[in-house]
Amino acid sequence: MFSGIEFTGQNIAFFLISMFVIACGVMMLTLRKVLYMALSVGGVFIGVAGIYIMLEAEFLAFIQILLYAGAITIMMLFAIMLTRHDEVEKPQRVTAHPVWAAIGAIGIGAIILYVTKFAGLRWPSATDSPWEGQDNVKLIGESLFGQYVIPFELVSLVLIVALVGAVTLANKEEK
Repeated sequence: MFSGIEFTGQNIAFFLISMFVIACGVMMLTLRKVLYMALSVGGVFIGVAGIYIMLEAEFLAFIQILLYAGAITIMMLFAIMLTRHDEVEKPQRVTAHPVWAAIGAIGIGAIILYVTKFAGLRWPSATDSPWEGQDNVKLIGESLFGQYVIPFELVSLVLIVALVGAVTLANKEEK
């Protein structure tokens, strides 16, 4: 069935980490309490950092854990504490949406599996990188502060505006 995939330790670890990330993402979408949603987003961030470690991008993994799993999750928890939430949950209505979503996800997964298996694509390996043996921290720094300096600064500006907007909305709800 999976003739193009070797069952090495790295592939099994990738599969397990990917399943963890997908499970945390699905939990984030299906849980009702906002606190649990924020914790599952933290699980997604930590799983993605594990994938970065497998790709030998240790700097990105460190930044992923430091910024996303740490700072962003803490900021989301502060936003939860600053906003008002109802103590009583509304009763859930039973609909067919989860069934259709599952059928759609399985269909898209089957299409992707079919295309990757029969289109002659091969799975990339860590040795395919043109930057093999180079310091990825240096390459990231040169890219961020060289050709991507303007987008980098614009993203920081957008994050500041989003933070100010969140504080403004939280203050409006108090009044």
